[in-house]
Amino acid sequence: MPRPAQPLISRDRVISTALEIIDTDGLAACSLPRLARELEVKAPSLYHHFADRAEIMAGVARSIVLEAAAPRRREPADWQEWLVTLAVNFRRVVLRHPNAAPVLLEHVPRDLLSARYDDAAQLMRDAGVPEEVHVLILDGLENLTLGAALTQAVKPADIRNRIFPHVDAEKEPALASAVKANEWRTGEKLFAESIRSFLRGAVQR
Repeated sequence: MPRPAQPLISRDRVISTALEIIDTDGLAACSLPRLARELEVKAPSLYHHFADRAEIMAGVARSIVLEAAAPRRREPADWQEWLVTLAVNFRRVVLRHPNAAPVLLEHVPRDLLSARYDDAAQLMRDAGVPEEVHVLILDGLENLTLGAALTQAVKPADIRNRIFPHVDAEKEPALASAVKANEWRTGEKLFAESIRSFLRGAVQR
């Protein structure tokens, strides 16, 4: 389909409107006709900036990742907490846009993530973390963060921050006892401590 000679809308506006639709009505609702109606243009206008819906979704994934701010303080002595904060910030952003979680699986913006991982690798080098475990740490951090965020995002909002919300004390007494003894009372605090445990283990190996 030919593109209009002049753009009627901006690329950023298309992406932000697509994300608004997804947040409000779900991923399936974000069709090209619906997006064009929301923008008050004809569908061909979208093709001035995007080849197809997949490219728009890639832009949505990119905008979500950009929402997750990297910690400003970069002290080598605090490299573990820098990574923990990075992971927690990303998890928060995904949970802010739970309907868009599947978009991140399909359209991971590798250029943005690679740049952040390069910063993390430099910070670990400055901190004296052995270089042979850098990839172990960065790959594991991505898998843990994406997995945890996406797992939480698909849960109903009323139980999203609860830990083992459906445990039955009579049928699963050991698990119920463990939940009661758990000192990290929110999902975010438990996630942050899981990342710390992973980082300590990766370095000690």
